[in-house]
Amino acid sequence: MKILLIISSFNSLSQRVFCELQDMGHTVSVQFPISDKEMLDAVDSFKPDIIFSPFLKKFIPKEIFQNTPTFILHPGIRGDRGHNALDHAIRDKKEEWGVVILKANEEFDGGEIYSEVRFKMRDASKASIYRTEVADATLKAMKELFVNLEDKAFKPTPQLQAPMHKYLTQEDRAINWEKDTTKEIIRKVRFSDSYPGVKDEFFGAECYLFGVWEEDKLKGKPKEVLAKRDGAICVGTIDGAVWISHLIEDGKFKLQSTYVLKEKIKGVKELRLPLIFDMTYKTFYEIGSHRDGDVAYLCFNFHNGAMTSEQCIRLKYAFDYIKESAKVVVLIGAEEFFSNGIHLNILEDSKKQGEDGWSNINAMNDVVKSIIFSDEIITVSSLHKNAGAGGVFLALACDYVVASESTVLNPHYKTLGLSGSEYHTYSLPKRVGEEKANELLEKCLPISANKAKDIKMIDEVFAKENYFDDLRKFAASLLENEDSYDDFIYEKQDYLEDNKEYINKCKEQELKVMHPEFWDEASEFHALRHEFVYKVCPIKTPERLRDA
Repeated sequence: MKILLIISSFNSLSQRVFCELQDMGHTVSVQFPISDKEMLDAVDSFKPDIIFSPFLKKFIPKEIFQNTPTFILHPGIRGDRGHNALDHAIRDKKEEWGVVILKANEEFDGGEIYSEVRFKMRDASKASIYRTEVADATLKAMKELFVNLEDKAFKPTPQLQAPMHKYLTQEDRAINWEKDTTKEIIRKVRFSDSYPGVKDEFFGAECYLFGVWEEDKLKGKPKEVLAKRDGAICVGTIDGAVWISHLIEDGKFKLQSTYVLKEKIKGVKELRLPLIFDMTYKTFYEIGSHRDGDVAYLCFNFHNGAMTSEQCIRLKYAFDYIKESAKVVVLIGAEEFFSNGIHLNILEDSKKQGEDGWSNINAMNDVVKSIIFSDEIITVSSLHKNAGAGGVFLALACDYVVASESTVLNPHYKTLGLSGSEYHTYSLPKRVGEEKANELLEKCLPISANKAKDIKMIDEVFAKENYFDDLRKFAASLLENEDSYDDFIYEKQDYLEDNKEYINKCKEQELKVMHPEFWDEASEFHALRHEFVYKVCPIKTPERLRDA
């Protein structure tokens, strides 16, 4: 089929749908709802068989849905109508939730239901549930929709004409530090992640709270800032404490909490953890590890997958340390992302953007170099969550790359005005060949894990339901035969010795091209980064998404 996606943003859910439709063999085009005329023109030009909107904030003109079958995803169950559906579900402690696909009509969330999929709610943030349970359910519902459209005996289910739930205001989200328990505070921050956050005030600075972690050991007065660690602040509650990792000041963008409060928390103690946390109690941490015999699993939980220079340095040291006592090291990444490369928000906030950008990409390269040249161990990257830009090439630095079937990869840089580094001109062609590597970098489109395996960009794809069991079996299999392990190590050492000069030359050429992208004030990177960080609404649909 020819399927037009009308979406307000090419977000993680839209990308997952886009990749799945392409993998199913459909012809897909994307249109942003910039104006009624542009939507009408897109339909007239593309002539889709159906229209699907997995993420939509505007009404579709009736001239469209009256003439072309048009379906809208709503992240709620039958009878749920209105904004903030997932916010309400978490706030109301729903044990089960779901998604429905409605046929568009003139009534908001009022169309007939063509498919519905339910799921068990997890104790997690709204953003996490949206990217995981909602995304999984959406793909199931979409496939069910296609089956139902082919079934001449199918009859859609009428939507329940229940009243629309209220739009949640900051009054509904506000924390009462003198009354709310730790669990209540966590829930309020979680159902407000990743938008709009919980409005509050610290040391006279009005800001929005994001990224909450429970703390087991520290205690203090309600709303007292007890400690800071790796950008996060620990705040007392009536029955314990929580860590808040990120804040947004009014009119600005998301940054680590200590970056926002700066001098206001100068006297607050820095409560450090070991370089690699053993994860034996609840607290805020970014780098942790666990062992399974001679296999070490290295977790790096950087918010939204963005990595500052300092985080890159710590990750490099952690990798260098852990490999000394392991035969296989598996890079797990974060709970929500593997990695998305350098930290654009920190660079936007910097008064020395060229210098700090240059520092950040070189720190990323140092991590990648340590992984590529670790000739005494086998390395595995575990892409159980999405990765983009430099984060993809961080993964490709490993000997083996495995992924979950639900993972989406964005192996490119140009949408932000960068040519990129992270040794990608070595690692990507090595796996897929020069022609395919150039195509991936130039087209700037997401690809599914299954597609990545088809083109030999990654080695294995595991089903989501048993992903970590399959990952453990895969890592253990690398040690089953001692002779095979030794042969692999010897061949790796010989290869790296023979190609060391070429590999380093690839990186040096990448940096040569990137240097003006960071330092030149006229570089388009600065404008594109600004738009990305401030979430500027697009004024047109990118050409790369049309007839993709």
